[in-house]
Amino acid sequence: MKINELLNVKYPLIQGGMANIATGEFAASVSNAGALGLIGAGGMTTEILKENIQKCKELTSQPFGVNLMMLNPYVDEMAQLVIDEGIKVVTTGAGNPSKYMKAWKEAGIIVMPVVPSVALAKRLERSGADAVIVEGTEAGGHIGELTTMALVPQVVEAVSIPVIAAGGIASGKQLLAAYALGASGVQVGTCLLASEECPVHENYKNAIVKAKDTDTTVTGRIGGTPVRIIKNRMAKEYIKREKEGASMEELETYTLGSLRKAVLEGDTQNGSLMAGQVAGLVKEIKPVKAIIEDLFHECEVEKEKLINFLGE
Repeated sequence: MKINELLNVKYPLIQGGMANIATGEFAASVSNAGALGLIGAGGMTTEILKENIQKCKELTSQPFGVNLMMLNPYVDEMAQLVIDEGIKVVTTGAGNPSKYMKAWKEAGIIVMPVVPSVALAKRLERSGADAVIVEGTEAGGHIGELTTMALVPQVVEAVSIPVIAAGGIASGKQLLAAYALGASGVQVGTCLLASEECPVHENYKNAIVKAKDTDTTVTGRIGGTPVRIIKNRMAKEYIKREKEGASMEELETYTLGSLRKAVLEGDTQNGSLMAGQVAGLVKEIKPVKAIIEDLFHECEVEKEKLINFLGE
């Protein structure tokens, strides 16, 4: 079953729950384009999340969801808020949401955690997850170690619930490849950063468009908190300090507010420009609807090419 049937949306595509970026307005624009928009609660308080949910309800009649980060200090309140607000879909990241699963399921919420390993996928299936979002290390932001190509088919073999592929998907070819790996749909983020509706600064969008294949790097590998971002002054200095043995506290102080600098101020040298390795494939800023439609049109074209190739 393609994930769009479960979610009651046109396309089997979910927008990534990008903290400090995925607002109610942005989620609504994705949902109105036929995919599943998500409000990213990672950098929000409970009250701000409620405001964004209300805004999204005003702007779309289509299904949308909320992404909850388990490390958010307000996550207990937020877990109840999504029930109170009648949210139909919740995705989770940065931890195990099992403690909330019973209440969410009783409320009729579709729960789809992001997982970086087979073991966590199996555990969350047992806890009642409706699907899992399997994110490879190619993705932007917080990442695991395994690639999408290696991880997705292993999770598909290990669980009986739908698997959504994430990380390294920004073209129809990659969408087709995700289906070939056994995925029921995809989650994308980097290609949507370069959309007209995305609320990040134009400098951030242009940095995505200008990026080449080798223009992302990973900070925090040594400390166990890997984050993929576009290479810039801040990234180079962070990695240098990390290799010199700087403490986690020193590194956190150095990067304080760096995502805000990128998203709101457009500081491309000192800001944290979270982006996946597929940034090199993103060539222009387009409306969300065009990005999604082009993705699925290209997938159909590439499918026919592949059928012809395999039939030779």
